[in-house]
Amino acid sequence: MTQNRFTPETTRLDDAARAGWLYYVAGNTQDEIARKLGVSRQTAQRLVAMAVSERLVKVRLDHPIGRCMDLAAALRDRFGLQMAEVAPSDPEAPDLLTGIAIAAAAHLERLLKSPDRRIVSLGTGRNLRAMVEQLPRMSCPQHVVVSRLGNMMEDGSATPYNATIRLAERIGAPHYPYPLPVLAHDPAELAVMRSQKAARITTDLCLRADLSLVGIGQMDMTAPLHVDGFLSPTEMDELSRAGAAGEITSWVYDDRGRIIDCAFNRRVASAPLPVGGDQPMVAVASGQTKLPAIRAALAGRLINGLITSEATAERLLA
Repeated sequence: MTQNRFTPETTRLDDAARAGWLYYVAGNTQDEIARKLGVSRQTAQRLVAMAVSERLVKVRLDHPIGRCMDLAAALRDRFGLQMAEVAPSDPEAPDLLTGIAIAAAAHLERLLKSPDRRIVSLGTGRNLRAMVEQLPRMSCPQHVVVSRLGNMMEDGSATPYNATIRLAERIGAPHYPYPLPVLAHDPAELAVMRSQKAARITTDLCLRADLSLVGIGQMDMTAPLHVDGFLSPTEMDELSRAGAAGEITSWVYDDRGRIIDCAFNRRVASAPLPVGGDQPMVAVASGQTKLPAIRAALAGRLINGLITSEATAERLLA
């Protein structure tokens, strides 16, 4: 006896497949599908939805942004990220900052459109400065912008690439500069500075931030900490022997994303990094030289979001 292949379930899937083909391939409206299949418009709508839910339809976007969306989804899955954005790369200049700056500005702008008070904390660096330049001018007096690290060298001079003041001016929001230098002279001095009321208020705002955007620094002789004068060649050698792979807001970590217990980190005055937390800690980073540092930050869950370039995403997933 021949088994009947046409069960109610297969018939329903056949109808869903027909509806999916008519909608996604042939470009029919749901009214046209209803007429051609002899069903109501509501049934046609359900059949199109079933075609997607049963994975009968697989959509491929034939556009560079489609590739970036695929890479972003792969980054989220591979590294357990809350969010990932991948900006298209210029094949002739794969590490150009403009693409990720625009993507980061768009991500920040979505938060800033909230009518409710939001706290945005920022690190420093060229990527974040570029992001702020891409952000449209807005009126956001309800929000608060706070820096995650100081804007002063030990001698009192200003550090480069501070983004907090620029962002606050661009969106008309109050801002809280971090009232300490990047590095204290020693742990005892640091303890005294952190006990100050202004420092405690700023640190508390960083801990409660609705969105934190940070850069990632590599740990070789081109490292921002070295180039900007915070680390001497001797200290760089010491950190290299300790396994330093990268830094976020001056906190130096190893290739597993663990903050290194060392003399340098005991002088860092930056707000603590919330390891493995739920609050969005998004890195804006790309480039061949930063790959080990980004990988380590992902491994140690120092960040739970990443905005990067197509070229960098491909290397991270390779």
